[in-house]
Amino acid sequence: MISNKNVARIAGLLYLIVILTGLFAEVFVRQAFKDSGDALATANNIQSAEMLFRLGVVADVVNFVCGLPCVLIIYFLFKRVNKFLLQLALIFVIIQTAIIAVNLLNQTSTLLILGNNTYLKSFEPSQLASLSQLSLNIQGVGYAIGLVFFGFYCLLVGYVIFKSKMMPKLFGILYIISGIGYLLNSFTMLLSKGFANPIFSYVAIPIFIGELSFCLWLLIKGINDSEVFNPND
Repeated sequence: MISNKNVARIAGLLYLIVILTGLFAEVFVRQAFKDSGDALATANNIQSAEMLFRLGVVADVVNFVCGLPCVLIIYFLFKRVNKFLLQLALIFVIIQTAIIAVNLLNQTSTLLILGNNTYLKSFEPSQLASLSQLSLNIQGVGYAIGLVFFGFYCLLVGYVIFKSKMMPKLFGILYIISGIGYLLNSFTMLLSKGFANPIFSYVAIPIFIGELSFCLWLLIKGINDSEVFNPND
């Protein structure tokens, strides 16, 4: 049988994969390929490194596959602290995953628009570039909407961690800060003209610190509970 402490380490490993794949897909693919204000340049960037762009899509899919069992393990580990809040948190994160997963179609549609299919020959290159940029912009807005739900997930789980005695309260506080950061980031973008995101660089670091610290504590230390893992409790 496996103890709760070791199951927590599995959750930490899954969470680390989620963080790394999320960073890769967002920072090293989507943000790296965008050439602000120049749709044609963005299209050329994608066409010149199409495999890297595809790897970004795959990274997002891996993120979803690892993320769901991770949050489910966290639920079972901490549910004795406040089962209702964690059930609510699970609902939020499932909605978030569904939104972002479906929204990923907007990113993959860029590859279809910029493909060499014969039915696209009636469009000028500049028109195709504009359409692909529109798809990427819609993806960005959808991503922000999805992260609103993840922000609430972080708030709820952070509160439960803070109230528990299974790990230091500091990690609950840091995770709550991550949730606030996600909410500020998404709502600022949704309320800004042109869906600009002027505060991303300011909230990204506290978000990263909150999630990574929780992840590494689970991975390295586990939780203060040596009981056998039993999801039927």
